[in-house]
Amino acid sequence: MEHLAEASRIRSGLVRLNRRLRQERGDGCLSPNQLSVLGRLYRHGPATPGEVAAAERQRPQSLTRVFAELEAEGLIAREPGTADRRQSVLSVTEEGLRRVERDMAERDAWLSGALASLSPTERGVLELAAALMERLADAEV
Repeated sequence: MEHLAEASRIRSGLVRLNRRLRQERGDGCLSPNQLSVLGRLYRHGPATPGEVAAAERQRPQSLTRVFAELEAEGLIAREPGTADRRQSVLSVTEEGLRRVERDMAERDAWLSGALASLSPTERGVLELAAALMERLADAEV
């Protein structure tokens, strides 16, 4: 528990920044769970529902409705697996790619403007912190 105060400050900053980034999303945006699933498939390619759920640290049953909504909107496609045809494999469609890229671009545009108010050194520190936060997100403690 020696890093509790640091953890609290970092968590607070991350929560506030995440809230602000969510506010910068446009009308008709995807839900956080929809964006999470699409983003996962976008970054890592096709996967089974179980693989997506495990990577997002959720139960597959929790994402069943999200998968169905994304499929109904034409944002993901579901195909039988090659090794086990009973298993389905999810992939992002062209429309899904457009939606996730538009969502990211809206938030990136705001963040780019906000970063302009920082010094080059501060921006460098944030780039380093981003890499460290990715490692923390994958940490098994």
